[in-house]
Amino acid sequence: MLRVQKIPLNDIYVPSARKKTLHPETVRHLAEDIVENGMKTPIQVRHDGKRYVLVEGLHRLEAARWLGETTIDSYLVQARKH
Repeated sequence: MLRVQKIPLNDIYVPSARKKTLHPETVRHLAEDIVENGMKTPIQVRHDGKRYVLVEGLHRLEAARWLGETTIDSYLVQARKH
């Protein structure tokens, strides 16, 4: 079973191909929902030896940044490189 870890937002690398899928309006709506209901699902990251790489949860990550958070609940997963 996966264990939730708090990871500093500044330690998470987002591949440039993933950044192209970002929708600012979705981030804003998600941030509002997080304020009202909290973060429901942790993001997924993998560790590549020197940093955490985002696997899933770009909009949740950016919503947390938008809200001024410094850490985010994350699952550390084993995943292929994109």
